[in-house]
Amino acid sequence: MTPYRRKLFTEIMNHLEQKEFTIILGARQTGKTTLLNQVYQELSIQSKNVYILSLEEPILLHELNKHPESIFQFIKLYGNQKIYVLFDEIQYLHDPSNFLKYIFDKYYERIKIIATGSSAFYIDKKFKDSLAGRKRIFELYTLDFEEYLLFQTQGKELIQEWKQIIEQANYISFKRKEIEIFFNEYLTFGGYPAVVLQSDQQQKIFLLKELYTSFLKRDIYEGNIQNEDKFYFLFTILAQQTGSLLNVNELANTLKLSVTAIENYIYILRKCFHIRLVRPFYRNIRKELTKMPKVYFNDLGMRNILLNQFIPISQRLDKGMLIENYAFIRLRQLYDYEQIRFWRTADGNEVDFVIIKDYKRGFALEIKYDYSEFRVSKYQKFIDEYPEFPLQCRAYVAEKNETGLIAF
Repeated sequence: MTPYRRKLFTEIMNHLEQKEFTIILGARQTGKTTLLNQVYQELSIQSKNVYILSLEEPILLHELNKHPESIFQFIKLYGNQKIYVLFDEIQYLHDPSNFLKYIFDKYYERIKIIATGSSAFYIDKKFKDSLAGRKRIFELYTLDFEEYLLFQTQGKELIQEWKQIIEQANYISFKRKEIEIFFNEYLTFGGYPAVVLQSDQQQKIFLLKELYTSFLKRDIYEGNIQNEDKFYFLFTILAQQTGSLLNVNELANTLKLSVTAIENYIYILRKCFHIRLVRPFYRNIRKELTKMPKVYFNDLGMRNILLNQFIPISQRLDKGMLIENYAFIRLRQLYDYEQIRFWRTADGNEVDFVIIKDYKRGFALEIKYDYSEFRVSKYQKFIDEYPEFPLQCRAYVAEKNETGLIAF
């Protein structure tokens, strides 16, 4: 595994002196265990009193399930010094919320817990207590494109060029074509670290198939899914409808399932970090359509393996959806989820993304494969209605005939 540190590492380290416990959640195979080991190494270098414990160890899990005080069979307090206890896979405890609440309420001045957990769905069901004021949750996703460049090139030269491209509209980079190749690979194979570090494209596809199969099996088991085939079909349909409205009634009719079942399947896919829903932006509820959200994937490789689509971007029929989903991933890095919305009216007017900076201002983004497809007149209704949200277009094929990048 690469020694490079994820961006989240710095945030985690900065939070360690806060009294709240540090909880790192994310999909399987995103690098949570590696991140936890890097935190352990850094704390060891700083000569902190630190322990790292895996709840996949049966004896440890058995003892901690008896009572939270059993932790002292595995760690030792040093006077009034704070100790750091790192847990991998906290969700394996029978009652993780009770364990964390007990240790926090009794020992927060002396024990700082940093814990990882896969499948937020599983954790939600076991976290019976909200742990309000006792925890801060950090979400670790697959690599963003900047991290992708670092993992691929083992250096920072291309990252600096990438930053110049996205920060300066007229920046001319001699590395642009090289970055474009990596960008196309990222759009195709996504950001799971094990996939990124594999150089052979057929091996990348094989690994994605393995991840998809193993993930879905675990999701089905943990979610107590009764109809496996329809769960798979729903996941594939969502990949085909990336960036479209999530119409639960329509999906229920298509799959011959109840609305309740569809909502439950969507909940599981969300809580297992496969998909994310974006809510609509509106002020006039009667004129501006719908409470239905739009659906996006948290990793493009996972979306593409569902569709078995790995041909060049320019040849893909779904290239518009793919570029729009990438834009969502990029926006997710820059803004809180509640700031990211979309706009649509009952008569079909739509803007891909509306970013809310505060109640009365922000900006809007329309995402296109080719800038030549963008017509300002098509969005005049939004422009007139929301002048405080200026509309911009970002395209894979840019206005100046440059191709291959969406820079913002």
